[in-house]
Amino acid sequence: MTLPADLRPPGERFNFAQHLFDRHAAHGAAQLAKAAFVDDQGVLSYADLAERSRRLAAGLRGLGLKREERVLLLMHDAHAWPVAFLGAIYAGVVPVAVNTLLTADDYAYMLEHSRAQAVLVSGALLPVLNAALVKSDHEVGKVIVARQMAPLQPAEVDFDAFVAAHEPMARAAATGADDPAFWLYSSGSTGRPKGTVHSHANPYWTAELYGTRTLGLRASDVCFSAAKLFFAYGLGNALTFPLSVGATTILMAERPTPEAVFRRWRGEVGGVKPTVFYGAPTGYAGMLAHPALPARGEVALRLASSAGEALPAELGERFERHFGVPVVDGIGSTEMLHIFISNRPDRVRYGSTGWPVPGYEIELRGDDGKPVPDGEPGDLYIHGPSAALMYWGNRAKSRETFQGGWTKSGDKYVRNDDGSYTYGGRSDDMLKVSGVYVSPFEVEATLVQHPAVLEAAVIGVVDSEGLTKTKAFVVLKGGATATEDELKAFVKDKLAPYKYPRLVEFVAELPKTATGKIQRYKLREREAAASQLEGGPTP
Repeated sequence: MTLPADLRPPGERFNFAQHLFDRHAAHGAAQLAKAAFVDDQGVLSYADLAERSRRLAAGLRGLGLKREERVLLLMHDAHAWPVAFLGAIYAGVVPVAVNTLLTADDYAYMLEHSRAQAVLVSGALLPVLNAALVKSDHEVGKVIVARQMAPLQPAEVDFDAFVAAHEPMARAAATGADDPAFWLYSSGSTGRPKGTVHSHANPYWTAELYGTRTLGLRASDVCFSAAKLFFAYGLGNALTFPLSVGATTILMAERPTPEAVFRRWRGEVGGVKPTVFYGAPTGYAGMLAHPALPARGEVALRLASSAGEALPAELGERFERHFGVPVVDGIGSTEMLHIFISNRPDRVRYGSTGWPVPGYEIELRGDDGKPVPDGEPGDLYIHGPSAALMYWGNRAKSRETFQGGWTKSGDKYVRNDDGSYTYGGRSDDMLKVSGVYVSPFEVEATLVQHPAVLEAAVIGVVDSEGLTKTKAFVVLKGGATATEDELKAFVKDKLAPYKYPRLVEFVAELPKTATGKIQRYKLREREAAASQLEGGPTP
């Protein structure tokens, strides 16, 4: 792993929140007066962010929380989120940021698994939290509630009142660069989600290597992320990256529907227009198909980013034609905190994920563990400074994923002649048809080039003779029509004949995670169940 020569690593003693606050203060009064965050309620300046975070830090310590004890952070994207996150880190307490779209059972598990000593929660999410607390055997000392309109219970306290009641903590906790700073739970597409433990240094590395040196973010930018802060992608987009360069971030509590995104693009919320937008392929497809898509002159975008799933070339090309700005596609993971292979604003190869981010090494390995030659699919391994410390309480999975200095991603990739990488699919999703690997993503990306297709997901199904065949689940655009034979012929015309889907089923929607990733395993489960009912073989 070779890091840029001019980039100084964090010192042995390092607190990420303190690092940010010191940076802002060093730029003087103008920076401190500048808007750090704009949400539906107004503006939070850099000075207020630091003061409120340090007050919250003092409050958490006042509750008796000790270094490295955890607090659950279950909050919508609003001013209270960064205050809670950075305040906890400043105090040496570990915030556990969790998805706001889960069930009471999920939160009960996370409370018990993390042994959280307190909860920071948005008022709108208090009912589901209370249901989780009833289900859980774990007790929390205090529930701190932001924007709650109803009367609070004895164990609950208002977030703003809690912050105001404490003097700012004078000095940050004397944490080390490798000390646990925060947790993020993995998507949990199968089984229980994994508590991924990140250090104080990890967000420093992702901000410097990707936000600043790859995307080229600057203080004049206004950043807006459709991906929420609880998601590793959103955390970098909307907090660590813009705060590291002194930019402004628009936060949105509501779901990132096309209409909600367009209102912010037009500056209708907070009076500012984003210059940098971060989205995911599903969102880009929905926006480009929406009748209210803004004209180029209505927005101030200079750059767009995509991650979460590989971006089909057709979507990136259409977005750039319409708005005149590139969509910089990349791949990251919860385990690596952010993106480690990416296109560049000045070097985009649509249909590929781009090139290794400086500071990260990439290897593609075959089933024998040895590197594969260019042009052949291999399992993706990453070596870089932002790898998580471990999965909490899951030694077997930690050993499987974090192998020495390398992290196994679970993705299949191909390295191209120009050094860029093309996504093949999740390792579990890859199909072997007639003895040859077929990438579901390649077939999906071809299907969405058809003018009638909005989304597609491809899986393998087993026929009556026990052979694997490809099946495509297709969502059509509103008012559009297409036939199964038409789509098969469309794919045959663009890909090798053996790759076309043997079966096509039209569906109203595809199963997805809360972060927009298609859950192909649910489609496989559905097909297996249907096959059993019919008395046929199962995949």
